[in-house]
Amino acid sequence: MEKGKTSLGLEQNIEAALCYLGILGLIIFLIEKENKFVKFHAMQSIFVFFAFFVLWIIIQAIGWISWRFWFFTGILSWVIWLLGLIVWIVCFIKAYQGEKFKLPIIGDMAEKQLK
Repeated sequence: MEKGKTSLGLEQNIEAALCYLGILGLIIFLIEKENKFVKFHAMQSIFVFFAFFVLWIIIQAIGWISWRFWFFTGILSWVIWLLGLIVWIVCFIKAYQGEKFKLPIIGDMAEKQLK
């Protein structure tokens, strides 16, 4: 991993990993001016967690619309939560290791936003 300068003065792998801790992805994206590695992880974090949030909201809405789907959407909500947790852990570890780990589709979207 090539060590790059960051606006916050942290090592880039640490700052990139912090992007995956909740709202810090958005905050770091807005603050970071120089390091493209960190900005990529910040943007990917924003996209992935927005996608999981929207998916969760849709599933919840389906469950509330009809009580017949309540059990199914309850199980699906837990599956989405577990999948989100796994994605979060993988992204956090890969960023900390200094790897530009791109998630399918979302990684490409994040990369396009930085050009």
